[in-house]
Amino acid sequence: MKRFFLLLMLMVSTLTATAQMPEPIEWSASVQNVDSNRYVITFKATIEEPYHIYDMGPYEDGPVVTKFTFTKPEGVEFIGEVKEVNPPKREFDDSFGIEVGQYEREATFTQEFKTSDPKAKIKVKIEWQACGNGSCLPPAEFDMSLTAEGNSQVETESESEQAAEEPQTTPEIKSASTKTSSLWGNILAAIVWAFAALATPCVFPMIPMTVSFFLKNNKSKAQGKVNALFFWLFIVVLYTLPIAVIVASTQIFGGDAATSAIFNWLATHWLPNLIFFLVFMIFAASFFGAFELVLPSSWVNKSDANSDKAGLKGVFFMALTLVLVSFSCTGPIVGSVITEACTGAGVWWEPIIVMFAFSSMFAIPFAIFAFSPSLLKEMPKSGGWLNVVKVVLGFIELALGLKFLSAADQAYHWGILDREIYLAIWIVIFILLGMYLLGKLKFAHDSDVKHITVTRLLLAIASFTFALYMLPGMWGAPLKAISGYLPPMQTQDFVLGTGSVSISENTQKSSKYSDFLKFPPEFQFKEYYFTIDEAIARSKEIGKPIFVDFTGHSCPNCREMEQKIWSDPRVKQLLTDEFIVVALYGDDKTKVAESDWITTDKGKVVKELGKINQLYMLNRFGQNGMPLYFIINEDNTLMTDIHSHDLNVDNYLKFMTEGLNNYKKQLNK
Repeated sequence: MKRFFLLLMLMVSTLTATAQMPEPIEWSASVQNVDSNRYVITFKATIEEPYHIYDMGPYEDGPVVTKFTFTKPEGVEFIGEVKEVNPPKREFDDSFGIEVGQYEREATFTQEFKTSDPKAKIKVKIEWQACGNGSCLPPAEFDMSLTAEGNSQVETESESEQAAEEPQTTPEIKSASTKTSSLWGNILAAIVWAFAALATPCVFPMIPMTVSFFLKNNKSKAQGKVNALFFWLFIVVLYTLPIAVIVASTQIFGGDAATSAIFNWLATHWLPNLIFFLVFMIFAASFFGAFELVLPSSWVNKSDANSDKAGLKGVFFMALTLVLVSFSCTGPIVGSVITEACTGAGVWWEPIIVMFAFSSMFAIPFAIFAFSPSLLKEMPKSGGWLNVVKVVLGFIELALGLKFLSAADQAYHWGILDREIYLAIWIVIFILLGMYLLGKLKFAHDSDVKHITVTRLLLAIASFTFALYMLPGMWGAPLKAISGYLPPMQTQDFVLGTGSVSISENTQKSSKYSDFLKFPPEFQFKEYYFTIDEAIARSKEIGKPIFVDFTGHSCPNCREMEQKIWSDPRVKQLLTDEFIVVALYGDDKTKVAESDWITTDKGKVVKELGKINQLYMLNRFGQNGMPLYFIINEDNTLMTDIHSHDLNVDNYLKFMTEGLNNYKKQLNK
């Protein structure tokens, strides 16, 4: 089954990056009174395997050490320096050429101080770097404030201090809703694809064949029900297990950091995107009848022969026979399910869950009919309608495949598939689909159509309606319903009302990287930039907060937020009048000038704009998912919680006004 698993590996390689960078280190602190006015702060790091952190050093040319930086109020006196309670494990590190100390599983540090005011607040910033599995996560930091009052009182600056003191520096990052909505959306899509696969000519005729198998081999009704249940289970395992093995092995051998890096590369690099564009085109051609994707007949024959054996072994090989025989139809669909599921996947196990949902729904009808064979009488007869379903799926594959070409095109600024070109192709595809449903087009395996059914007529109307809906987009209509699937508006060469010249020639600000990065033409803010340094410098000049949009060219959720949230007049007014807006593209592949290159702690030189922006996000906030929105001041300090993909305008306005109000409070101090 080498070729079968190679295909599955190809499908899984479309995993894309919206995944949150993990943080395997959890810090806690406690304050203990050891004398009348003497106290000890105990910091404890809980370290997940296989990660470790380094000791406090110092090293001249060594790793990033664990460091504590205190801001003490009046009346507080520190006694000595921070002490390491448990000795670190010391060993020679080949990468640094010196002996270093490191902590695994747990590390404890203490700091003594004196104070006559138990309510005095001590602020501390902890810095460290977690390494494991041969790679390191970006250096991280955590801010907290402590008081001596009480036995053990520790509070991060999130709720009580945000209003009275300065805004928090490490707030809770709200991204769970994005992951949840994405996961459930992909599960629903997988279920729809599963039912579509059942109505294909490779799969539908297999239902009565499997039922006859169970009728022949079941000795009793009870045994038949047990066999039907295991038949469902075996189908699910055969579809899900290979995906689980491939994805989980990446996680096990590479760890979260490596998995996230691989996902990000697969999401934005031209090579995997072009491969999957070609794969989708090949699948579409197969559905149109140009050729048939089949597995070697020897595999099918051997599996079918083993299915005649009694017991669960025979049931397993019957399930394997079903999977192999139906491959020419389910292969393209499984590929679509995996690629769609993993585009912007929030967690590494999401493809496994989505494939489980697909295979479960796909297997249920077979199990139901095996459980109750009498239901076969209610099934529609096989016929030419099965090939119609297959061809319709071919049109859908053709349209969806363009997303991968568009992702590479936007990341590398090729200019091949601008918005109007993309729309023109989609409009033609769905017009042709409507004509096919009306019987005006005919493919090699289609039956003669003397008259069309009501179902085909309704589907044709829907296809033509969708094509007409997209038509105004050729002249700049936002098309909010499908904005997440389209190239960004700034790639459109002509927008009605702006003239026939390119928008980039007469409306964009002359800021750094504005020669190849553009804001959508409908969002011409008063102050906008594409680098955080320019935005911070401008904030110091005019005294406005900075609204950071961490976005991407190949980010459907980013386009959806722009068209459905930013277009709201209240949001647009705030962004235009109250903020300095900066767009940081996390997937841009442009190699910047040498003066803008960044060298990491490991000595690696980062030259691409997207990777530079990712490093900023990871080092500052521990995240690299897209989209993310946050509001900072000129000191790079957060004004409120980070916001992510959320189509509730009221929530977005609340996030913006909280950040703006906190910034104004800070100015008035």
